[in-house]
Amino acid sequence: MLYVFNVVLPVFALILLGYVSGRTGKLGINASTELNRFVVWLALPAQLFNFASNSSWQTLWQPGFVLAFGLSSLIVYAATFLVSRYRNADLATASFAGLSASYSNTGYMGIPLCILALGQDGLAPAVISTLIVFGMFALATVFIEVGILSHKKPHEIVWSVIKSLCSNPLLIAPVAGLVWSSTDLALYDPLQQFISFLSAAASPCALVSIGLFLIQKQKTPAVGAWGLSIAKLIVQPLIAWVIAGPILGLPSLWVNAVILLSALPTGTGPFMLAQYYSADGSTISRVVLLTTVGSLVTLSLFLWWNSGV
Repeated sequence: MLYVFNVVLPVFALILLGYVSGRTGKLGINASTELNRFVVWLALPAQLFNFASNSSWQTLWQPGFVLAFGLSSLIVYAATFLVSRYRNADLATASFAGLSASYSNTGYMGIPLCILALGQDGLAPAVISTLIVFGMFALATVFIEVGILSHKKPHEIVWSVIKSLCSNPLLIAPVAGLVWSSTDLALYDPLQQFISFLSAAASPCALVSIGLFLIQKQKTPAVGAWGLSIAKLIVQPLIAWVIAGPILGLPSLWVNAVILLSALPTGTGPFMLAQYYSADGSTISRVVLLTTVGSLVTLSLFLWWNSGV
């Protein structure tokens, strides 16, 4: 049990620090938004570039893990999307629901938690899963753009989608890193140090920003959010385990990683996307709150079970 405490404490302590800082007014009402922007536009891209530039395509190409994590995310997204459409939700609303139920917080929580739980070997699956999550983000963006811009001409919708995807630093950074890695050239030392400084800030700032985000008032009933939260914290990791373990028989490191990463709470990405498109993000914000608090229990139980205590 001490092992579980040691792994979970640093992550949730930073989230709690952000929450307390916001509640006591030490950080202002706009701190969550601004800190989140710092992570999304500067720190996390630097971390992704730093890892990718020091890796190879062979390191990141793990077909079994990609299939297990990617397919479990896609199944949950598709099922939630179809249920929402069956209940007469429009295309954009159904896409937000699907993303809320399948968008693991891999970049903010997954990377630090995997390193703590699995050692440095946990960084590779965490980064791979982050790229897959961004792929899910891109897929949802396409559906949302099509739904919101349905009144526009097809070529205008296509151009809007392309601009949204190509301007996302979280998609550009790892690709740029892999391209640089393929050149076998060393980065200029001061530039490498600069990127390392930014990279080191990603995890703590991201976790503090989650705590700040959680103090936002929830104005909608929790009925719909509970279903999405259960799908995220329980259904998705179960599907991922079935694919990774019984079906594919992956090594224990990758099975543990895919369960841990699939069981992560919903990230703030769907909420930020809703804000960007001026959509109602109240249900999404409640899902983020419920899954973040709930994951303290579910992740602790998984780590306890995995430790063999």
